Order: sequence, then structure tokens, then C-alpha cells
Amino acid sequence: MAFTPLHDRVLVRRIEGDEKTTGGLIIPDSAKEKPAEGEIVSVGEGARKDSGELIAMSVKAGDKVLFGKWSGTEVKIDGEELLIMKESDILGIM
Repeated sequence: MAFTPLHDRVLVRRIEGDEKTTGGLIIPDSAKEKPAEGEIVSVGEGARKDSGELIAMSVKAGDKVLFGKWSGTEVKIDGEELLIMKESDILGIM
């Protein structure tokens, strides 16, 4: 993939949720919510302070993360649906 996010942005691939409930019921596509967890595909170099000093990123490619339900911007890169979001939209690393 030839895409690298800029500054403090990350590229995330959603991790799809379960197709069934714990009781064994199949969840139809119309009732599913978009998953709020994903895997970091690539990261930018980090934000900069007013002095120009680089603030290192807390996440790296391959990390599994949780993010807000409405976080990020959906993009299609090489035929794959991905999200671009700021590092601050990430709630935590799993």
C-alpha cells in the first residue's frame, strides 16, 4: 500500500464483529453496528509542538485499538475500506 498518513493521523482497518450472538442467533447485516475496533495499518510521523519538536506517536502499525463510534473518515484505498483518524480519536490499545 502506497499511503502514509501525515502528522498525527493513523490508517485503521476495521475488525469485523461476531456474526452470531452468544445464544447462537445470527445477526443480520441490517442490525449490525459498525465495529469500533480495528488494526493500525500505518501511522504518520507525529504531531509537532509550537517549538517544532516532534511528539512521537503512541501507536504503531499492527496495534489493535478501540476508537469512538463516529471517529475517522472512511476512505477506499486499493479497493479496501479503511479509516483515517487522528491519534487522539483512539481510546486505547488492546
